[in-house]
Amino acid sequence: MSASHHTVRRFGAAWVGLCAALALHVTDEALTGFLDVYNPAVHAIRQRLPFLPLPTFEFRAWLAGLIAAVLLLSTLSVFAFRGARWMRWLALPVGVLMLVNGLGHLAGSIYFRRVMPGAYSAPLLIAASIYLLVAARRLGATSPHHAQAASTPMDRR
Repeated sequence: MSASHHTVRRFGAAWVGLCAALALHVTDEALTGFLDVYNPAVHAIRQRLPFLPLPTFEFRAWLAGLIAAVLLLSTLSVFAFRGARWMRWLALPVGVLMLVNGLGHLAGSIYFRRVMPGAYSAPLLIAASIYLLVAARRLGATSPHHAQAASTPMDRR
């Protein structure tokens, strides 16, 4: 197995790992009452900063949206395992967003001196995010010839 093929497989595995960590994180938030903390916080922020367009959510719509997002991200794993260049560019903001999400849950737990909803799975989300970001960086460091050889002609666009 060539080094570039190994790098592409590692990137695909990192993408799947992040999707799994996110699914676990959504489950953690749903079971520990995330919206019971989030919605009142949004109302308090809106009172102080009414120009911020922060949404509130009903449980079913929130959960359905997150499940749809996890499923959509999971279906993209086939492209991650092909080493599609555009997946690398998608992985960067997704990885950073999930890293900040996980850190936010832990920071909130420290600030409020109690375990906040989502904090149990936050370390796994952080680790998966870092792994994805590292794998995306390594994928970008492979030569363009090798990265293209691992992908289909459609992925080269």
